This record gives sequence, structure tokens and C-alpha cells, in this order.
Amino acid sequence: MELWGAVIKHACLAHLDPLDTTHELSFLEHSSSPLDTYRVSIKDKLSYCLVSSQWNAYAKEFLYEFIWISSASQAKSLAHLLILQSLQESLSYGSYIRRLHIETPVLQLCAPADLRSILENAPGLCIYSDHHSIQRSLYDDGRCSSEEILKLVAQPKIRRLSWTCYSDAPLQPRLIPLWTNLAANLEFLELSSCSPNVHTTVLPVVASASAGSGMDVRLPSLRSLRMSLDDEAFAVLSSWDMPQLSHLSVLAADFSHTDPGFASFFRAHGCKLVQLELGHAPSLTEDHYLTTPPSARSLPPSNRRMPLAEWCPNLREFICAADAEWHWQSPDWLPTHCLLPSHPSVELIGIRGIDIRLRDDPDLLSGEAYFTLHEQLSSLLHVDAFPALKFVRDMSSGIDLMRSGRPGARVLQFWERLVRTCKKRGVWLEDHAGINVSRGTLLRAAMNPSGLEAF
Repeated sequence: MELWGAVIKHACLAHLDPLDTTHELSFLEHSSSPLDTYRVSIKDKLSYCLVSSQWNAYAKEFLYEFIWISSASQAKSLAHLLILQSLQESLSYGSYIRRLHIETPVLQLCAPADLRSILENAPGLCIYSDHHSIQRSLYDDGRCSSEEILKLVAQPKIRRLSWTCYSDAPLQPRLIPLWTNLAANLEFLELSSCSPNVHTTVLPVVASASAGSGMDVRLPSLRSLRMSLDDEAFAVLSSWDMPQLSHLSVLAADFSHTDPGFASFFRAHGCKLVQLELGHAPSLTEDHYLTTPPSARSLPPSNRRMPLAEWCPNLREFICAADAEWHWQSPDWLPTHCLLPSHPSVELIGIRGIDIRLRDDPDLLSGEAYFTLHEQLSSLLHVDAFPALKFVRDMSSGIDLMRSGRPGARVLQFWERLVRTCKKRGVWLEDHAGINVSRGTLLRAAMNPSGLEAF
């Protein structure tokens, strides 16, 4: 009997081990079609459950181990099933749930009451992800508020949490359940906002910069943090105790990176970071430099710049986007991100969105394919900008599209120029999986007889 249990366990984990998230702590990792993989895995597990009652007993645990909710009706059906079982049986299927992922279309948001019923019957939950998929209104039952839901999630077993804040209230009271410091095993935390209103004025932000000082939160195991919030969130999180934090992703595009909360966070935690992802600088950042008061503009440049490289001295990996625009202060040089134009110890730079640029960038009269994009990537290779650089990685599917199809003449010319530029500097060019891209890669793609033109 034990042998059959081991066989079925390994068969259920053939496509996906839902509890193995060690590779997901780094933002360099690439996951392709997770929902498709989940559906294939569930189909196999269902087939095992239908073989016999004995197989059903073994496979049922793995069938409910990972639940992906993609519609409101699925959440309601699961909630009703777990409630009925809790009333009729001593052991509910909810005791098998270890990972819950909620990602629905906008018109299929889940009811908070259904989510609460699921969480109340899932005592072993260790991974929870909500991607802007819960209904919210002004008339929510207090038992189903965001704070009450977070109380059910922020327990000692939780290891990975993706949390969405739905209201305009200050962040500090919305995260009160974390004050209990029960989530001592939390390794990954993602915080995002689904609020319809965005505040970008200066005075409220300055007031909130000191508001986070009284929030006593300790996350001793947290290693990876992803944020898509405003400057207030940085001010609040600057006071958190996160001794193991090493990976940070900042994807917000609705606030100024030059506000005090952003600076206070990096002063407090920047020295621990080895990997940093910065979304492309929003227009507010550029506007800050254009609208700086004359008294500030009269200061020396060293006093006006944001010393991100100094705040993050141990940084080894940097991820940015390929959508930066020509900077008005240095029109002859295009940095990857205006907040980190250089760093002495960065060894790897990952770039997102190259495939979009290859698809959308227009032809130039100069005749050089993707001239602006090539100049941006070439700026990474300046010895005085990133002297320790060893790898440049395409985080998009641009290289894969080129390999699976026959690249157009402009695309091929761009990659050939980039490969030559990287080789001259002694830097390896990689695809999203970390595989080296060479001239031989380009020649094989050009000779692909059956592929369709990639771009």
C-alpha cells in the first residue's frame, strides 16, 4: 500500500510541484504558461482518482493540494463544497489545500464571503496569491474585509503571499494583521494596489513618510519583496525588520521615485539587496527634474542626484525595462534607468520588453536597424558605467521568437550588431533561460526553412 502511495505521489508531481517555490524567489526566473501546466496536471490527477477507490484515496490529497481559481463561479463552488463537508464529515478537502491562486477576469471577481469560507476551511495553507481578483464595495461585511481576510492568511505556515490592497485607506491600518508577527516563515511577499484613485501630491506623502516609523513588523525569513504601491508604502516598509531581504522588485508607475518614502526605504534596506528590479521611470520622475525649485537646482549635482548605487553597495543583479526614452540632460547617452545609470559591482543586467521594441519600433532614415534600442543596450557596456558587468539577459521572448521562426532582415541585423558589441566588451548575451546567444544561434535562425518570419 505504501508503495502505491509513493508511485501516485510521484506521478502527481510529474508536471508541477506546487509547493516548490525556491526558484521563484529570484525575479530572473521565467515561468511559461503556468495555467496551462496547472490544467494538464489537474487532468492527470483526476484520471488517477477515477481508477479505483484506493487510487482515489491516494490521489485526492494531491488533487486539492493546489487550487487555481479563475472565475467567481469556481470560488463559489469550492466554498459550498468545503462548507458542506465541514458540516457532514470530520475531514474536509480543505485540509489538503496548501496553495491557493486567485486570478480572474475583471467581470469574474470572487465574492469576499466565498474566499473567507475557503480560507476558514484551509488550515494548512502555505502559499496564497490574489491578483486583483476579489470584489470590493463600500458595503462589505466586516467579517469579509481585507483586514479580516489577511488575519486568516498571515499565519505561521504561510511561506509565500501575494496580497492586493483594494481601498484608498492608508497602508498602515490595512496591514495591521502583520503586526502580530505570526508570519515568521514568510519568504516571498508581493504587495500591490487595486485602488481607483492615485494620490501624487507632495504634502500627504511627506506626512506619511514618518507615519511608518511606529509599525513594528518583523519578517525574519523574508528574502524576496515585490511592490506595486505608492510612496507611502515605501515609508511604511522602511521601518519593517527584514534581515534576510535580498531581492526587491519595484514595478509602480504612479508615483515619483524622488519622494522621501522611496529614499527612506533604500537607506534602511538597500545595503542588503543583491537583486533589484526597477520598472521604467515614470513621467513624474522626469517632471521632478524639470520642475525642481531654483534653490535646489543651484546645488551641486552630487547633492541633487539620488545615490541609489551608494544605498545598494552589494547589488549584483539589476533588472530594468527596454522602454526608456531619450533623457533631456544627456541626449547623447541613453541609460537603462535614470535612477541607476551606473554601478560598480553589478554583474548581470536583465532587460524586459525587448520583443515589444522589436515589434513596434519604426524604421529610421539612417538605415540602422533599431538604432535607439541598440544605443540603449550599448550604454550598458560602457566600462565606466558597469565595470563588473559579465552578462546581459533578454528577459522577454524576443530570442525565442527568433529561434522558432525565421527572423526578418532588420531583426537579424539588430541581434548581429548586439552580439558583436557584447563580444567586444567581453560580456555574454543570454536569453531568458540563461543560455548564451552567439553568432551561430543567429545563423541557424536565418537558415530555418520552415519557420514563419518572427517580426
